[in-house]
Amino acid sequence: MPIAPWKENIEPGWPLGGSADLALTVGIPAGLRQAGEPAADAPKDPVEPWSQLARYRRRALLADAACGAAGAALAFWVRFGSDAAPEYVLYSALVPLAWVLTIALQRGYENRFVGIGTEEYRRVADSGLLLFLAIAVTSYVLRGDIARGYVVLAVPATVVLTLAARHRLRRWLSRLRVRGVGLQRVLVVGRADAVVSLIEKLDDEPEHGMVAVAACVAPEGMQVSHVRDIPVLGEPPDVLNAVEIAGAHVVAVASHPDLSGQALRTLSWDLEDRGVDLVVSPGIIEVAGPRLSIRPVAGLSLLHLERPALSGGRMLLKSIVDRVAAVLLVAVSLPLMAGIAVAVKLSSPGPVFFRQTRIGVGGREFTMMKFRSMVADAERLRDDVAHLDQGNGMLFKVRRDPRVTRVGAALRRLSLDELPQLLNVVRGEMSLVGPRPPLPAEVALYTDVALRRLRVRPGLTGLWQISGRSDLSWEESLLLDLRYVDNWSLTLDTVILWRTWRAVLRGNGAY
Repeated sequence: MPIAPWKENIEPGWPLGGSADLALTVGIPAGLRQAGEPAADAPKDPVEPWSQLARYRRRALLADAACGAAGAALAFWVRFGSDAAPEYVLYSALVPLAWVLTIALQRGYENRFVGIGTEEYRRVADSGLLLFLAIAVTSYVLRGDIARGYVVLAVPATVVLTLAARHRLRRWLSRLRVRGVGLQRVLVVGRADAVVSLIEKLDDEPEHGMVAVAACVAPEGMQVSHVRDIPVLGEPPDVLNAVEIAGAHVVAVASHPDLSGQALRTLSWDLEDRGVDLVVSPGIIEVAGPRLSIRPVAGLSLLHLERPALSGGRMLLKSIVDRVAAVLLVAVSLPLMAGIAVAVKLSSPGPVFFRQTRIGVGGREFTMMKFRSMVADAERLRDDVAHLDQGNGMLFKVRRDPRVTRVGAALRRLSLDELPQLLNVVRGEMSLVGPRPPLPAEVALYTDVALRRLRVRPGLTGLWQISGRSDLSWEESLLLDLRYVDNWSLTLDTVILWRTWRAVLRGNGAY
């Protein structure tokens, strides 16, 4: 197993406590190590995570104020130009302060929201709407006459600039965390299988700011000393002792019956006295935060899992946004599409467009359009290149397909061959963001789980596009599509569209 960057420095001598000193009495499952083997060290990062998050918040606050000033200045210049408007100079000076306060009211600077997920972006967008409404109400109550053009320009410009600034800040924080700087040290507690799963998740995604440094594992008929090279410092009752030994910032409880109810409540009090955070993994996978909420009932905190928004007003809004944006994109890209059409026609004999039957929402067939990137009789020649297949078992893909024309290779490299699919979006057959549109032959092999990806319109781009494209296995692609179906939102769509540009320019998995 490759060693994560933040675990390269090893210092022996981890003290093991409780059952960790006992030998295994049964076979060793994957991820568990026999007692007595050398212990891997926890990262010795001198940078405390709280100081790193404080730096992020300070930079975010300064960036938000600067974006507010820039948005107001842009609106002032566009609306008034060189004309003197003293009162709007004052308004423009107040916008940065009002913007920072609005984001603070939306809790956009809290540690749990900054640096990860889409919640931070959503709170910035909500702050823009709140600021717009606040200006409108204030103007009405005070019978002011604020120029609508100024407000309509200032607020959206501020929101867009802030989102761009937050994106750059998150990339800075993510690079630090991948290098092992400012990570929260996590003690994972629970059953062996649940502990292994949680440690794997933390190891695979260090940009979330957590790294497992130790574990307390329930024996369940066997004793272990290590879990995924993480030292086991006892059983669940030994949590407080293990926290002191590991220097943990966070205790993560991964579904254990002995740590629930009053026992979990008591543990939270003890950790509170030590300044250690407590998080509980409910065992629900691939469900984003916006769908989870706490419902208090009779003194209990029940975890409420909302149904995915696969119909209704939000889906109607998504469809409207898709079609309006697609019409605008078609209008803007017409000269480019005309040039591509000429290049395709001159590159090889055959039609400009390639049409293929795909399966859309609800299993309905539609004709998908692309610029032709292969020779005209490519389907007839498929058997001749079948031995070159490098697909994922479900898709037929050849990295250097001899049927692809020179122009077609350039189009595929930048995904320009997919521009005609904007017409599919205008017709309501596809969406800007969604799962990859499958072939009928693929759908015929789908399991009941895989059929769930047909509950939303397929997209020009999606999580698969920004996560590796054709380099992904079928299981990885399906997991990403199901994650999108269960957790889609307009904020997530915006993030995916933003990241698509970088994925397209890099060209990873495009063949």
